[in-house]
Amino acid sequence: MKQLVLLFTFLLSSFCSISQDVNILDFLKQQPLVQDIDTLACHDFFEEAYKILVKQPVNHSDTTQGYFSQRVLLFHHSTDAPMVLNTEGYAAHYATSPNYINELCPHLNANLITVEHRYFGQSVPENIDWSQLTVANAAADHHIITQLLKPFYKSAWLSTGISKGGQTAMYHKAFYPDDVDATIAYVAPLNFGVEDGRHEPFIANKAGSKTGRKKVNNFQLTLLKCREKLSPLFQQYIDENELTFQLPVEEIYDYCVLEYSFAFWQWGYALNSIPPPDTSVHALFDHFMEVSSPNYLSKEGSAGIYPFFVQAAHELGYYGYDIKPFRKHLKIKTTKNYLERIFLVPNSTILYNGETMKRVKSFIDSTTHNMMFIYGENDPWSATAVNIKPKPNLVKVVKNGGSHRTRINNLPELQQKRVVEIISSWIDKPLKAK
Repeated sequence: MKQLVLLFTFLLSSFCSISQDVNILDFLKQQPLVQDIDTLACHDFFEEAYKILVKQPVNHSDTTQGYFSQRVLLFHHSTDAPMVLNTEGYAAHYATSPNYINELCPHLNANLITVEHRYFGQSVPENIDWSQLTVANAAADHHIITQLLKPFYKSAWLSTGISKGGQTAMYHKAFYPDDVDATIAYVAPLNFGVEDGRHEPFIANKAGSKTGRKKVNNFQLTLLKCREKLSPLFQQYIDENELTFQLPVEEIYDYCVLEYSFAFWQWGYALNSIPPPDTSVHALFDHFMEVSSPNYLSKEGSAGIYPFFVQAAHELGYYGYDIKPFRKHLKIKTTKNYLERIFLVPNSTILYNGETMKRVKSFIDSTTHNMMFIYGENDPWSATAVNIKPKPNLVKVVKNGGSHRTRINNLPELQQKRVVEIISSWIDKPLKAK
């Protein structure tokens, strides 16, 4: 028995010494789920970077339905440093740029993983089954990646994401709360319907100032009243960009006008950029196209994010339009079910499942885990921001006058400092979850 104990002790110490000598590349090569590894050029902050393909089940509840390869970008700074898990909501090709870095990494001296969302970019199953593009399956993807790399990166972990990526980080936290020590979700809505209903009154009553809202509304009316003069330019734009639609062009024009106010406040355009009504037709049109062009509503423009519209119709929810102020100038009679009519394959049978977001809300309402939600005050997505009762582990940050572009690095100095202090404290001393 004594000899067996000594042998076990020797083997254990040998294993530990080998583990300490293994670098990240060697570690990745030893992982059965890692199907391919490519070296990437990376930002000077990192020591090395790799694109890896991770084998994932199409359906985590039934692996007989096959597998797909998920693109994961890993940026190594230090074995002992914290890990930032960036849960991208769309494709992640941008992360292959040598200049790419997440803003949290320098603040926390952290490593970084950016995970491409299933069904986007290069992370697409050979045979697409839309029924498996679910919040639960995506969260399970991130759980597998977390468990895959935690044996190497043993310091604190936090997840983060922007917009749909912020939603994805929330969902991962709700489904697998012990995977990371903290979650930082930027400009991430929590919607409760395909046309949630809270965005329209926000745009009408809360975005910007009363004077600003009136100016935006008046510009939309000008676009409708000048339809006859602007339509030839609109058609020319469509022809030059070779755009096609599932609705008649005159209806697409209406939707672009309705979308204008959402896009204007979402992206934080300046009020003085809105041309006066008596300006030239070309000046009106150029600003219209800058803020709310038909590209987004076209088959070509939306093709790369088609999976998002499937998710929005099934679980994530979306926003609607208020047509009352413009009704007498519109060609369309209603915008109800517009997401399906504009974006989804005709005759799609996607039913909205409201239980998923209720589960996420219930988790946030009761969790003792560390979560921070960052929003821009004027961003229409803030209409469906997460509502919390402030606690040491739950923090909501709103940038005055901010848009969907709100980040930690563009917060006012004192607010930014406080945010970094809170996140750092969570990483240094993660709260014990109940």
